[in-house]
Amino acid sequence: MPDRDSAQAVAEKLARDFLERVWGPGHDIAAIDELMTPDYVIHSGGKTVRGREAFKAWVVEFQRLMPEAVDEILDVFANAAGDRVCARWINRGRNNGVFGLPPNGRPIEFHGISVWSVREGRLAECWVERETLRNLCA
Repeated sequence: MPDRDSAQAVAEKLARDFLERVWGPGHDIAAIDELMTPDYVIHSGGKTVRGREAFKAWVVEFQRLMPEAVDEILDVFANAAGDRVCARWINRGRNNGVFGLPPNGRPIEFHGISVWSVREGRLAECWVERETLRNLCA
């Protein structure tokens, strides 16, 4: 088990804080300023979003299309250097047109994996792999 102050533990805490605060109840969008670098980049669903402000707008729009979206964290682990961290999660909410589906207000969920680079104590870049079919068509 790594020392609680190790780079590995810091990276794991960053990922957990992001998933719990931004994708947890309350959707603390302001936490993005604290947890992400100003030039944050995310690659998800064939789209790349560049910059922390653009990312905040993307998150707000996603949460509009999937109200009540909340992540359940399944795993979080980082490399020993603490410059890469990975999380496996399930996102659950209601369908308001997410992923181009017709909005119907029904419960919806999907599973995913995020891999981040960590720079200067913040999340700097993210690659998301998510499923889109299994639980979206119910």
